[in-house]
Amino acid sequence: MRNYDFISRYDALLSPDIVALLSQIHEFKGEQAKLMAAKEDTLIQLVEIAKIQSTEASNKIEGIYTSDERLKKIVREKTMPKTRGEKEIAGYRDVLATIHESHDYIPLRSSVILQLHRDLYKYSGFSIGGHYKNSDNIIEETDAAGNKAVRFQPVPAWETSEDMDRLCAAYDKALRDPALDPLLLMPMFILDFLCIHPFNDGNGRMSRLLTLLLLYRAGYAVGKYISIERLIETSEETYYEALQESSAGWHEGANDYAPFARYMLGIVAAAYREFDSRAQLLTDPELSKPDRVREIIKGTLGKITKAEVMEKCPDIAQITVQRALNELVKSGQVIKLGGGRYTAYTWNRERD
Repeated sequence: MRNYDFISRYDALLSPDIVALLSQIHEFKGEQAKLMAAKEDTLIQLVEIAKIQSTEASNKIEGIYTSDERLKKIVREKTMPKTRGEKEIAGYRDVLATIHESHDYIPLRSSVILQLHRDLYKYSGFSIGGHYKNSDNIIEETDAAGNKAVRFQPVPAWETSEDMDRLCAAYDKALRDPALDPLLLMPMFILDFLCIHPFNDGNGRMSRLLTLLLLYRAGYAVGKYISIERLIETSEETYYEALQESSAGWHEGANDYAPFARYMLGIVAAAYREFDSRAQLLTDPELSKPDRVREIIKGTLGKITKAEVMEKCPDIAQITVQRALNELVKSGQVIKLGGGRYTAYTWNRERD
């Protein structure tokens, strides 16, 4: 049976690059706290966008989709889910909201994880919600030719409940040690959770919800404003590579947490950088709305669509964004690429 001991494995992760990431995130956290204290009302505009992106991205990783219009209505609770996929999207929306609103009152316990999983499936009508797996499962991978192979064999079903109890207890014990950074304990816990693979379905989505919960409880609230799930979804291949590398030798206790920790800390740092960029645009009193559109395009290497511009400034009406784009193109500051639904824009760096 696997031994869970974060304390004895912690020092092996303190490589210069990982320590540098920890330092960056600590600094970002302090800057975010200042912005939140001064501009909380303004920054709340980022919250709804993050909820929609998180719900979409985490389900998309698992192959669960609906239309953009339906997604927004479901997240905003303006319609009832119809399909199986939409019911799972609605469940994710509710668990995400619970974590956002009540994270201070959600300790990391096996019983709590079961309750969150229950709520993930509360619209589906399936009995698997809130129960650990009742049969052994495997993690497969499919090559370019469509051939499937076993990538990892998780903990057997009969061991799962006890392993989850011991995993949560080990994390709680490590968390009480003031010498250990919770930010580094988080990816260790998530990797172990994914290697146990405790549920018949929903393990990936639960791992991302638990990531958000652990960040919140450690004082890192960036996931409220920037979608951690979207950053994972856009780097999905790297995510799976890091997970595979860190899970090798896991059953024997010989695995290396560093690749997965490095990846997850990189995601958190990227979220803080994006928060800083968006917050500066939202809170700068000297920038008009057209100026903000200009700065968004200027600060983007490569092309950007109107929809992406609007995501970065959710308080600006579509007609105002379009008018600003037209003026920027007319003045030659911005180059328009393509047409119709494929229209994009890029900053004319030849003029700089």
